[in-house]
Amino acid sequence: MKTLHLYLTRQVLATLGMTVMVFTFVLLLGNLLKEILALVINHQANLGLVLHALALLIPFVLAFALPIGMLTAALLVFGRFSADQELTAARAGGLSLVSLSAPVLILSLLLSGVCAWLNLQVAPASRVAYKNLLYEAGMAQPTRALQANQYVELGKYTLYVSKVQKDGVHVENVLLYEYDDKHDLHAVIRSPTGALTTQSNNLQLVLDKPYIMLNEQDGWSYQGNSGSATMEFPLRSQNAQGVNVPLTDMTFSQLWAKLTELEQVRGVAPAVRKVDKSKPQTPAPADAKLREMTSDMTMPLLVQIHRQAAFSFACIGFTLIGIPLAIRAHRRETTAGVAMALVLVLVYYSFIILGQSWQSHPERAPHLIMWLPNFIFQAVGAVLLWRANKGI
Repeated sequence: MKTLHLYLTRQVLATLGMTVMVFTFVLLLGNLLKEILALVINHQANLGLVLHALALLIPFVLAFALPIGMLTAALLVFGRFSADQELTAARAGGLSLVSLSAPVLILSLLLSGVCAWLNLQVAPASRVAYKNLLYEAGMAQPTRALQANQYVELGKYTLYVSKVQKDGVHVENVLLYEYDDKHDLHAVIRSPTGALTTQSNNLQLVLDKPYIMLNEQDGWSYQGNSGSATMEFPLRSQNAQGVNVPLTDMTFSQLWAKLTELEQVRGVAPAVRKVDKSKPQTPAPADAKLREMTSDMTMPLLVQIHRQAAFSFACIGFTLIGIPLAIRAHRRETTAGVAMALVLVLVYYSFIILGQSWQSHPERAPHLIMWLPNFIFQAVGAVLLWRANKGI
């Protein structure tokens, strides 16, 4: 028994390591082509920055690669174990499938703990650090991100230049469109030349001899300037608090803090927090509109919290359903195992995507949908494993 346990565990760990490396490489390559390649082409990123960015991405992609790798490893190892008649020999020796797969199931529990650590804390923090790194690289020379004859949106302004000089600062034939709060065109500023730099976290545009056209109630008015004019556009503020971090990139503690704030505004204490009756409690707001607004903001937070927690248990469900499916398939080919793994992953993620798409419909309980694939995979896997153990 011990020898078979060590054999299966080594086989699963070896296959797991290989598949995790493959899936990690594929996911890293996708992010590299989508986000980092543009910086390299615009000479905004050197080798050191690319390696730093990839290092920050690894924890983020590992959160996805580990469950997929565990599923693929279970399908490949137990598929070969069954196809080579090793399972038949083990059963002839009085060993059950459940006892043989016990170390692999324990391994899936340990990997779920690692995935929980990645999903709840490390992966979101690494993703934010990665985005900040790319942002700082892109803002080191703002005009590197500008392309001739293209429009760039800067808040309520739209910037257009016909040529960017090689120094990465000076531009020619500048057009700046300003819009009001109603998204109507308010002013058009034209300048033959200009300079674009960053100053104190602001994008600073210096225009030479600008020609301004204002859209007023009685028509357009025209103003000329023989000197220069300086305009500043605030850039995204960055701080350690993660004020502008999107919900999908927040850690579990940040999401829970946001949820607590909203529930305090609504006058509802979180379920896990003990209420001290000796201290005065904040009365519930009487404004129904405020309650409605905070309710609309609460559901996206709940969806992200439950997504992070539920996805941490994916390894268990994938292992439970992967072992009996591999034995039933009775195939040792790698392509068959990988194809089966991809189909199961698509089924699992379809529930995650559905829950996130319904986060604006709280009546459908989208946060609970995040747990549905775990329950389905674990329940179906347990039944299939029991049937396979009985030889049904």
